[in-house]
Amino acid sequence: MTVNKTSPESIRQTKAVMEEIRRITTRPWNIMEICGGQTHSIMEYGLDQLLPEEINLIHGPGCPVCVTSLELIERALQIAAVPGVIFTSFGDMLRVPGSSSDLFGARARGADVRLVYSPLDAVKLAQENPDKQVVFFAVGFETTVPAIAASLLHTEKLGLKNFSILPANVLVPPAMHAILQSPDNRVNAFLAAGHVCAIMGYWQYEPIAEKYQTPMVVTGFDPLDLAIGILMNIRQLEEGRYEVENAYPRYVTRAGNLTAQGMINQVFKPVDRQWRGIGTIPLSGLGLKEAYSHFDAGTRFDIQLAQLQESPLCIAGSVLRGVAKPINCYAFGTLCTPSNPLGAPMVSAEGACSAYYRYHKVN
Repeated sequence: MTVNKTSPESIRQTKAVMEEIRRITTRPWNIMEICGGQTHSIMEYGLDQLLPEEINLIHGPGCPVCVTSLELIERALQIAAVPGVIFTSFGDMLRVPGSSSDLFGARARGADVRLVYSPLDAVKLAQENPDKQVVFFAVGFETTVPAIAASLLHTEKLGLKNFSILPANVLVPPAMHAILQSPDNRVNAFLAAGHVCAIMGYWQYEPIAEKYQTPMVVTGFDPLDLAIGILMNIRQLEEGRYEVENAYPRYVTRAGNLTAQGMINQVFKPVDRQWRGIGTIPLSGLGLKEAYSHFDAGTRFDIQLAQLQESPLCIAGSVLRGVAKPINCYAFGTLCTPSNPLGAPMVSAEGACSAYYRYHKVN
């Protein structure tokens, strides 16, 4: 039975788990939550403040809006500016800064940029506007990909010629490899994202845990879920184990959703992807297979990119790699705020900088 996350019983159970964490912790450990949604829950409910001082939570690159490369943002801006294009995207992407503007700015200059809640909403726009080219900015981790694949299969069935996507999806396992291979890596264990694993399962994480001798626990987003995930990781660390454990069995199985995986594999293939502030991670993105390449807006439109430059004040890359926290940034909360973001982690609802700013944490 699921307990309401703010109920007295849930609070009691969470406190009991925290006490157990204090009891078994004998040395410092660094645990990374890979998902931005987990970061926000941790900050909102003050879980980082309840842990013993030996436990340090590191905020990972698990915010797809935050890691979408500057090149892709600029490509989106140029496509949106093409006459006759309706450019569609999830809401957070509209405010992610490019070199000199964002999609909201493009809309203010006359581009037809629209917020949608699903890629199928964009397909409907293509049906309703046969004289326009409708483009969907396909961002997200594995959780959004089945719906994007379904939208392309639906488009193909309808015979629409005026719908395409700008592929920007990223994958979690290659990012874990990149973090653990980095010379400045500090991660001892991972909290894996329950919603990603609900789609993809967690069998892909087992070779990573074995190779790097790094425990991983699949967990949810409620305070009790996260506390249990942290406890299970610390038990492994203290006992010298490095396994993948599932603390979210009500939604996650080892194999995942095979139907969703089938749609993904039908339409997409792994490709190298550049992550904003991190660099190129091999086979960490999804591109369209040859049979569906005609849906790629990146090739449908002839776009020439100028030299791109990030804000020199923003340390988003260090935050996303887990080697710095938002409060280590000179611009945090002053020159960089949600109303005037210098980097994507301050824009996104799942960004670490946004979480720190909203919940006023200081450590």
